Order: sequence, then C-alpha cells, then structure tokens
Amino acid sequence: MELCVALDLPTKEENLALIEKIQNYDVWLKVGLRTYIRDGEAFLHVIKQINPDFKIFLDLKLYDIPNTMADAAESIMGLGVDMFNVHASAGKRAMSTVMQRLKKYEKRPLVLAVTALTSFSEEEFKAIYEADIATKANQFAKDAMDSGLDGVVCSAYESKAIKGFTCNEFLTLTPGIRPFGEDAGDQKRVADVAFAKEALVDFIVVGRPIYQAQNPAEVVAKILELI
Repeated sequence: MELCVALDLPTKEENLALIEKIQNYDVWLKVGLRTYIRDGEAFLHVIKQINPDFKIFLDLKLYDIPNTMADAAESIMGLGVDMFNVHASAGKRAMSTVMQRLKKYEKRPLVLAVTALTSFSEEEFKAIYEADIATKANQFAKDAMDSGLDGVVCSAYESKAIKGFTCNEFLTLTPGIRPFGEDAGDQKRVADVAFAKEALVDFIVVGRPIYQAQNPAEVVAKILELI
C-alpha cells in the first residue's frame, strides 16, 4: 500500500509549504481539479524540483466523448505525471480509445477509472445510476479492466469485492481515508488505514488529516508506519 497526499489547499503557496514539509518522505502527491486549473503545468514542474522522486497523481477525472478523452490523455503524456484518471461511466469505448491512443508510448502513466465518488451516499448514487454502489462499482471495474486500464478509484468498502471481481493485480485507489478516525467532512464512505489494508487497497489518499495537522510531516510518518 502507498500513501498519496492530497494537495487540496486554497493557494499554491500553502500547497508548496506542505510539500516542503513532507519532501523527505516516499509518497505520491495528488493534484486535483482546483489546484491544476489554478496553478497549471508549471506547478507540476515545481513539485519535481522540490523532490524529483515525488510521484504525481493528476486527478482530473476525464469524462467526455471518446476522441476528446483520448486527446486529453495524450496531452497528459507531456506533463510528466505518474498516474491520472478517467470516469468509468464514460463507457468501455471511451476507456478503450484512451488506452489505444497511449499504446504508442514506450512508457505511460498508470490510468485508473473512477467508479463511484466517495461523496455519494447509497441513495444519491441510486438516483443517478439506478443501481447500488457495490454492483455498479464491480461492473465499472470489470469494464475498466477489459478496456486495458490499470485499476479504479473506489471507496475502501468496494475494494476487496473489486479485487475478487477482477484480479488481485488490478489496482484500487481509495480517497476518503481518515487514518486515525478523524471527521468525515464532505465524504460519505470513509475508512481508516487498518480497514483499507484489510480491503487490499493499493493507494490511500489522505488530505485534511495531513494538511490540517499542526505537524504534517509527523502525521505522514505515522501513516507510513501503519501501512
């Protein structure tokens, strides 16, 4: 299991201050929609300047027509990131088109598909997808695997079932991790590190419990000890 630290702070300066504090740890850094729109490609290069060993997860959740998604994925190839994601609900044709486009590259980032956002309650999810989260997450995961993707984004509650429905090598990344039982905030399906380990999660994403702490580096160290 690997730790991915979410860079979700309100300003670039705050994110950079956090990165500086944890620069000596072997972690991934998640750059999400707000941060990337605000700070752009240049911010990704600054991360690598602070520590070239940092791995970057670009969390933009691509969702569009197949060709547009593939065009965007190919543009991402020039950013030097190590992982990015798409929405599984874009469909198998879209996901397959993305992976076909990336075949020509000798080395590519990991590509994951979002199944059900961890902010969804069961009722909210059913209202949109007309199925329960567990059933649809399994289906989305199988679609992603069949399309050549490396794994999915899901909650810790779906991870083990997805591994059984696909294979153990198929990656799961789980947001909404509260390592020491912290408040769930705007997330619905949260879990601690012990539960994530039991669920065979490959990547855990931790945001607020790290960047809201008095000593973020200390929290990172404790999480790394747990995993």
